Amino acid sequence: MRDELYQQTILEHNRNPRNFKKPEGATHAAEGYNPLCGDHLWVYMKVNAQDIIEEAAFEGSGCAISKASASMMTTALKGKTTDEAKVLFKEFHDLVIGELKPDTQPNHLGKLTVFSGIWQYPSRVKCASLGWHTMNGAIEKVKTISTE
Repeated sequence: MRDELYQQTILEHNRNPRNFKKPEGATHAAEGYNPLCGDHLWVYMKVNAQDIIEEAAFEGSGCAISKASASMMTTALKGKTTDEAKVLFKEFHDLVIGELKPDTQPNHLGKLTVFSGIWQYPSRVKCASLGWHTMNGAIEKVKTISTE
C-alpha cells in the first residue's frame, strides 16, 4: 500500500509540480546540483521580517523523485519559520537515510513521510534530498549546493 501511494505521489508531483517558478521578490535563493545524475534545481524563498516563509518555489530539471520532493517541500514550507524549516530539513534527511521511522517516532513531516522507503535505494536518496539541501543552503545564504 505504501509503495503504491509513493509511486502515485511521485508521478503526480512530477507531472504537475507545485510552486514551479521563479517568484518575484525572493529574499533567499540557492542552486543545487547533483553531478552524478544531472539533477539541477534552484530554490527560492520569500521570508518576511518575522522570519516566516511567505513563498517557496523551485525551478530546474531533474528526475521524477527530485522534482516531486522539491514540489512537496515548497508546499510544506509555506507559513513556517526558517527555524521550523531547518527542523523539517533534519527530519526529512533522517527519514530518507532510514534513521527516522515515521510510524514510531514523532515528526512534523506529514505527507512527506511517503518518502520513508527511499533509504532502501541509496542512489535515490540524493535525488529526494537535493531540493532540501538546496533550501537549507538558501536559508544559510549558500549559493551553490552539490550533492556529490
